[in-house]
Amino acid sequence: MAVKEVLVPDLGGTDGVEVIEMPVTPGTRVEKEDTLVVLESDKATVEVPAPYAGVVKEFTVSIGQTIKEGDVFAHMELDGAGGETASAPVEAAPAAKPESPAPSTAPAPAPEASGEPVVETITVPDIGGGEDVEVIEVNVQEGDNLDVEQTMVVLESDKATMEVPCPKAGVVRKVLLNVGDKVSEGSPVLELNVVATAAPVQAEAAPSKPAPSVEQTPAAAQSSAPKPASAEVAPSKTVHAGPAVRRLARELGVDLAQVKASGPRARILKEDVHTFVKNKMTSASAAPVSGSGLPPLPEIDFSKWGEVEQVELSKINKASASNLHRSWVHIPHVTQFDEADVTELEAFRKSEGAKLKDEGIKLTILAFMVKACAKTLLAFPRFNSSMDSSGEKLIFKRYVHIGIAVDTPNGLVVPVIRDADKKSVTEIAQDMQTLSEKARNKKLSPADMQGGCFSISSLGGIGGTAFTPIVNWPEVAILGLSRSQMKPVYNGKEFEPRLMLPLSLSYDHRVIDGADAARFTTYLAQQISDIRRLLI
Repeated sequence: MAVKEVLVPDLGGTDGVEVIEMPVTPGTRVEKEDTLVVLESDKATVEVPAPYAGVVKEFTVSIGQTIKEGDVFAHMELDGAGGETASAPVEAAPAAKPESPAPSTAPAPAPEASGEPVVETITVPDIGGGEDVEVIEVNVQEGDNLDVEQTMVVLESDKATMEVPCPKAGVVRKVLLNVGDKVSEGSPVLELNVVATAAPVQAEAAPSKPAPSVEQTPAAAQSSAPKPASAEVAPSKTVHAGPAVRRLARELGVDLAQVKASGPRARILKEDVHTFVKNKMTSASAAPVSGSGLPPLPEIDFSKWGEVEQVELSKINKASASNLHRSWVHIPHVTQFDEADVTELEAFRKSEGAKLKDEGIKLTILAFMVKACAKTLLAFPRFNSSMDSSGEKLIFKRYVHIGIAVDTPNGLVVPVIRDADKKSVTEIAQDMQTLSEKARNKKLSPADMQGGCFSISSLGGIGGTAFTPIVNWPEVAILGLSRSQMKPVYNGKEFEPRLMLPLSLSYDHRVIDGADAARFTTYLAQQISDIRRLLI
């Protein structure tokens, strides 16, 4: 197989471009157009693609070395007959000529200003023949004072990210493009108010010995003046990052200007973006975004794909969403699943329920579960605690108040049954009935829903076999109940039909470990399987 030299392609006439990344190592097989090295000039980062498919035999450059067009930077062993066609000149990747922002030649001495403003349309300069290059940053706005060579926009092609400088000084009259637009050479960028000048002084007036001028013209003074604040904070003025890193930052909603760079020449790497996001999530002092420290979710226009309708969430829905989101983000959830044999309990409930029905009391299995959970909380006091805001102390409660999730037409609410450990099952059933009616009639007071130690969410009347309820902070555990089912259970001699109630216990793993959670559900199942234990 033929071994070919790989040359630095056309870089738009730029000399002295630094090697900042070498994504592949000698011995690596690459396809045509795979990136071999990444170069960076003052205005652009350029990925240099492989002109052939084959194996990289060696690199003749290293990171930090400065190279120019035509330099040999690698040797490749070509695949098959590739050597016969590999002698074609190496072409630059699209948009690899960011160093030629304007077709003007060497600048002439500053002309005299007449003071009359002239509106000029500034266009995209030669960008190496690239078509439909995406605008990824707009660094100016109407009213900004621009200096010569100050960045207007940042473009990104498949192989390069480039900053487009303004060829003239002036005041931005109107910005003509937006982030996401596709542009090519000659596309309008902005309208600029430029101070009109007299006829330019001919550069040939003193070709042999140009003398530096002591006095500055108004235009020159403007160039040397401090840059406006808007230019100083523009990320593209200080950020050096490749296309992949900029794309990652946009997807995560990260402002690269805030990311600490660890690459050569203060270049931001993907690892830097990931570290920034991780620190934002774990830092207690970081201002939360969307309530979690995570980047905000992007706005999506769903009407692009069909007809839509917007419905405002109810106040209860909004409050529930906020509380559940907070709990899910702050509490490391684990769920313990178990089953309880409620065959005898259900038979007893039906017989006693018929008697209480005449008194207007509806006896449900949930009333028995509240009583059983109250006793289990006394046996396992860690489940009846809360973690303080510092995360270093537990607050144990000497009372047992249990919240019951109630589904209403307006959303989910959790009224609290107080002192459940001191009440009979009948009293608990009466409290549940009263609170449920108040919930459905929107008559629950804030006091009715405060002070809970533990919550129960029952879906038995709807269905399902198991689920993962979210802990109702500042509680540390919640019990989920699903629909009971008749199952064959082995009694040591034979299988017999038993009514089994699924239990789903979610808990805060910072407070409760798995072994205690298993003991909790086992103890609870024993109380329910033989309700005589509730009397002990």
